[in-house]
Amino acid sequence: MANPNKTSGGAYPNHPQVAVGAIVFNEDKVLLVLRGKPPSKNLWSIPGGRVKLGETLQQAVEREIGEETGLTIIAREPIYTFDVVERDEKGRIRFHYVIVDLAADYLSGEPRPGDDAIDVRWVSPKDAKTLKVSPATVNLLNHRFGFNI
Repeated sequence: MANPNKTSGGAYPNHPQVAVGAIVFNEDKVLLVLRGKPPSKNLWSIPGGRVKLGETLQQAVEREIGEETGLTIIAREPIYTFDVVERDEKGRIRFHYVIVDLAADYLSGEPRPGDDAIDVRWVSPKDAKTLKVSPATVNLLNHRFGFNI
């Protein structure tokens, strides 16, 4: 049975959705985007998005990074996996994503916001301390990469 609360953009899904993110470094800075839509609206996070039917994780993240940041990357192996489950005020599941973050190599391009990103930039550990970074991104950057945000 279809979910009567389902809206576009992944809200009120019938099942968990698979999404990807790319951990991309350029020198000592990591690529982050300021999200313009929920979940994580107005928070800085690892760029990425939903996997489309028939795409591999690598194909999906390469496409998403191009759409969201204007950069060209080469995706490598998955390095971090987590869930985002957000409920509304009535306890209904508004979002449920299983997110697989992949290591990726920067190839070319200048960061420019696109898709649902309000802003995109290369962020140093020092700069990250001044930004409102999503908890999942803080956890990843602190524990895997020693950012100490």
